[in-house]
Amino acid sequence: MLSHYFPGTLLPAAFATCVLACTPLYAQAQTQGQAQAADPAPDTAAGPTWKLSGFGTLGVVHSNNREADFSSSVLRASGAGVSGSWSPDVDSRLAAQLDVSQGAWSGVLQVISEQRLNGSYHPRVEWANIKYQMTPDLAVRVGRIALPVFLGAESRKVGYTIPWVRTPVEVYGALPISSSDGVDATWRWNAGAVRHATQVFSGSTDQDLGFGLQIDAENILGLSHSIDYGPLTVRLSAARARLNTDIAADLFAGLRMFGPQGQMLAERYAIVNKRVSMISAGASYDPGAWFVTAETGRTRTDSLLGGGTSVYVGAGWRQGAFTPYVGYAQIRADVATSDPGLSLQGLPPPVAAGAAQINGALNTLLATIPIQTTWSTGVRWDVATNVALKLQFESVRPRGGSRGTLINSTPAFRSDRTTNVTSIALDFVF
Repeated sequence: MLSHYFPGTLLPAAFATCVLACTPLYAQAQTQGQAQAADPAPDTAAGPTWKLSGFGTLGVVHSNNREADFSSSVLRASGAGVSGSWSPDVDSRLAAQLDVSQGAWSGVLQVISEQRLNGSYHPRVEWANIKYQMTPDLAVRVGRIALPVFLGAESRKVGYTIPWVRTPVEVYGALPISSSDGVDATWRWNAGAVRHATQVFSGSTDQDLGFGLQIDAENILGLSHSIDYGPLTVRLSAARARLNTDIAADLFAGLRMFGPQGQMLAERYAIVNKRVSMISAGASYDPGAWFVTAETGRTRTDSLLGGGTSVYVGAGWRQGAFTPYVGYAQIRADVATSDPGLSLQGLPPPVAAGAAQINGALNTLLATIPIQTTWSTGVRWDVATNVALKLQFESVRPRGGSRGTLINSTPAFRSDRTTNVTSIALDFVF
């Protein structure tokens, strides 16, 4: 049962660091947003303006792994692999968004349906916030807001806005929690031809893991700074939070029964009021005919979540309606992914057997700290306005005894074996 609660990288997923490179559409949206922010507030006499839009992905993924599932997020119940060689659940989603604005005030409600940990597609409110444009350069939002730790933070689920099938699982997959309930403030300013956006944010969030379990991130506090200069976009982010969850509570209760040694291990690894800190940086250079992106980040927490460093590099070439691309991603653990656990020396045989089982469970959980590399290549075809068809091939290899970002691993799973993944996705916006 513990392996179900800790598929792939659920542990470090709370706030693992990463930055996604910006696409031309995102850069254009940023520029448009800055231009709109600089305009005087419109006349409110005509009443509010309403807009209904949406987006979605119809995808299918094949994996040759029969010992674990490939998934785009640890918050999925299943993927492609052990649950079935083909899966529509990895990338498929449908979302609707309602925007309203009047004068300096605006609001947004976004609802997304995608597979959840219980296997359902029950819709979830992704955004629900109110924004006040205090000045042409300063805006404040309150409510459920996208966590601004990526260049594409507000479009990470909109497959149409990115060239590849999905954001790299080594980086984005480590942060499945994409929004928080709180407040943020954004100040936009210029230094010559360089455009800046400085954002501070604070809030909290919780994720229902099913089976009566959840993980809570409290006291989220962060700073994000974006720079745009011609075809160059850069984003730097730093954040911290306090995590609490009753996951593996039985394991830690068992450890505490073994006196000071067990209590020390339980205190080290239990996810109770543990601080998570992160820092990340990413850049994209996109002159139009081609683009290249690079991202890196690091996370740290003194708990079972461990800590790690992730990096991604990708590039593409636009040839009319077609965009072939290549990419490389890596995530490594910056902490030990195993522990000797309880000492068995001097224990009566029945007690030693119980301690050995506890040690095994502890190391099974530590093995979920991801160590993995992925090579990818693919092509995007813009078949029509607001519709793109993508084909992508990936070579995914967990290393160092880790399950990497794979989920639902079986006892037969072995690290250091390559998983070949083929993905087809139809992305659209409306």
